[in-house]
Amino acid sequence: MPRGYWISVYKEIIDADKLAAYAAIAGPALEANGGRYLVRGGRVKAKEAGVEERSVVVEFESFEAALAAYETDAYQAALTELAGGVVRDLRIVEGV
Repeated sequence: MPRGYWISVYKEIIDADKLAAYAAIAGPALEANGGRYLVRGGRVKAKEAGVEERSVVVEFESFEAALAAYETDAYQAALTELAGGVVRDLRIVEGV
């Protein structure tokens, strides 16, 4: 079965404290739902039309598991902490 992935790119970090509060809750919430961080910040070198922005990739056992993790109460609590703190592009995608 193909795995599911969260791919987040942070276009703008408005409030680093909100991002830190979010991360403190989101990390354990996603891991408790089978998420495994493959990329969490770190160095970025953009190519072609890319932009060097903070990037995060989380792997799940399936696309359905990745979708379900977003809807959990624990992750929704993390989003409450993040509100207004960043501008990001979050995509949940199915692997091959």
